Amino acid sequence: MDQPPEQIRSELENFREQWRAEVSARARNAGGSQQQQRPAPAQAGPSSDKPSKRNEFAHRKAATRTVPLPEEEEEYVQAQSFDEPEAAPSRTVGGQKLNRQDAAPIKEREPQTALDFYEKAVEKETAGKLGDSLQLYRKAFRMDDNVDQSYRNKHFPGRWTKQPASQQQQQPASPQQQQINPSNAAVTVPNTAHHSLEGPALSLPDLIASFSGLRIEGAAPEMEGAAAPPCPVAALPDEILVHVLRDVAVADVGDFARLARVCRRLAYLVATEDRIWRRVCLGSEFGFAAMHYHWQRGVTWEPLDEELVVVEEENDDGGEILTPEEVARRRQEESRAATNILLHKLYGSSWQSMFRRRPRIRFNGCYISTVNYIRSGQSSGHQIAWNTPVHIVTYYRYLRLFPDGTAISLLTTDEPAHVVHHLTKENLALHQGGTGPHLPSAVMSSGLKGRWRLSSSLDNPDAGLEDMEGDLYVETEGVGPKYVYRMELTFRSAGKGGTARNNKLAWKGFWSYNKLTDDWAEFALKNDKPFFFSRVKSYGIRGER
Repeated sequence: MDQPPEQIRSELENFREQWRAEVSARARNAGGSQQQQRPAPAQAGPSSDKPSKRNEFAHRKAATRTVPLPEEEEEYVQAQSFDEPEAAPSRTVGGQKLNRQDAAPIKEREPQTALDFYEKAVEKETAGKLGDSLQLYRKAFRMDDNVDQSYRNKHFPGRWTKQPASQQQQQPASPQQQQINPSNAAVTVPNTAHHSLEGPALSLPDLIASFSGLRIEGAAPEMEGAAAPPCPVAALPDEILVHVLRDVAVADVGDFARLARVCRRLAYLVATEDRIWRRVCLGSEFGFAAMHYHWQRGVTWEPLDEELVVVEEENDDGGEILTPEEVARRRQEESRAATNILLHKLYGSSWQSMFRRRPRIRFNGCYISTVNYIRSGQSSGHQIAWNTPVHIVTYYRYLRLFPDGTAISLLTTDEPAHVVHHLTKENLALHQGGTGPHLPSAVMSSGLKGRWRLSSSLDNPDAGLEDMEGDLYVETEGVGPKYVYRMELTFRSAGKGGTARNNKLAWKGFWSYNKLTDDWAEFALKNDKPFFFSRVKSYGIRGER
């Protein structure tokens, strides 16, 4: 039976009154919290001869709001590797030698088929050029509406040829199919013909342990009856071999890890020789001795004031007077102690696991953030259009960190291939003030000097061991001499399979500090995307170039 209209009206009035009371109560609570959070006016304190110390975390209290940025796994951008810049090719015309700038530009092969257009569109999309990629996608689908399937069959053949489970149950496997994949392995597993029929495959630790009794074998003879080529490495004792591998790891830890592809014996030593990984972790070449948990330079790369460094350490130690040398020694001891604690508490006493999982800076490349967003346009007054045009805006943020604690930050619309090789201190000094606009490295005229450091237990005293580290603080020059920019980033891992660790820097906040008024202003990060690490070979193995 329907309710009378008077009862319905009374219920609506009660609901409206409750809703108004709730809204007013929330408004009063919000106003009171803002008054409580409003900082009190600064009072003049007693004068002191010690230099003043800026509270670098005051922006967290002054920030009006803190919006956690969403973590999207689909936003991962494939890390790029930039080779050495090619030398300028030269040719001789009429007895005169011409450089690359004078020679005719080399034209790229134009796409002909629908698959060529589709591959070019994927390349443009990876580089961040969404406008160009959309045009190429349209051309590809106009020529062939199944071009995406052709692309998958060419680049990912094993992932798309698998039949549904219902069809596999109905159709029995032929003897040829049983011989091709005897272990019934997944289609994505390459070369399944060698899988054993005796039982399931060994796990990775058991597989590595099975290599312990093997030795290095030399190459087979070139022809039957001939003597085998000599293999001096196979005759080395394990003590000397481990010493050689340690020198390789100190020179380039990447080459040391790639030795596991040579043979099973070297794979066993790379995976289990913890003495080598201990040397790598504790060394200053690639390990945590090169990480900085305190500021090492000023924002404009000037040396830090020794008195200020001593005062900061005195504030932490309760007034003990220390020399700069004692401060450096004490910080080194604290870093070594923190490393030993984390080794046993978080990384299972494995130096290899610690090197892979503990947050650290990589100096043999740079961090790149590709930002794309759509901005509404305006229709022309001389044309009739049914819709409003839009503009796809693309720009890049570059961040290169140096082993001495300095940094370079750059915001530009130029593509990474045209920027990363010029991201050096020499080019930044060359183009200071906008000089040399005709040079290829003129993009560095917009570069900003800066400094970096990692977080430690002093920044998060109440956090656990897992959250004690993992943040990166970067301070750079601002738009003018009185401003300083501060970026707070956190380490993340991106990519499939967990092979890459700490190759992503996600935003936590971006602020501007006014040195004259001691005020902080927060930048909105509506369109900004995380940074992803890209290897640049021209920087050198340790980023010294």
